[in-house]
Amino acid sequence: MQSTIKIDVTLDQGRMPEEITWSASDSTMDTARKAKGMILSFWDGSEKTALRIDLWTKDMMVDEMTDFFYQTFMSMADSYDRATHQPELVKDMKKFARDFYAKFQAEQLKNNKAS
Repeated sequence: MQSTIKIDVTLDQGRMPEEITWSASDSTMDTARKAKGMILSFWDGSEKTALRIDLWTKDMMVDEMTDFFYQTFMSMADSYDRATHQPELVKDMKKFARDFYAKFQAEQLKNNKAS
């Protein structure tokens, strides 16, 4: 059995992403889904390096980027937990994610009061 994930990126004249859509061959969705950002990572075992593609569209707001990163950090911690069963490291990763998010929220509050 094989599944295919297709990612299409529409670029503007300056080669900046304007639209990101994705679809999966084994999905129940009839049409491609839109996304404002994506992080795709592959592990190259022979080179021992991570290969990444990080893209986001021009209309992705900073608060959306922060939510995206927070949720990605938490998801990575969950994946790491399932793969390694290292609860102390997972706890540290999730603490970092929560601290990151709280720091952003505090900055937003400070900036809103200054406005």
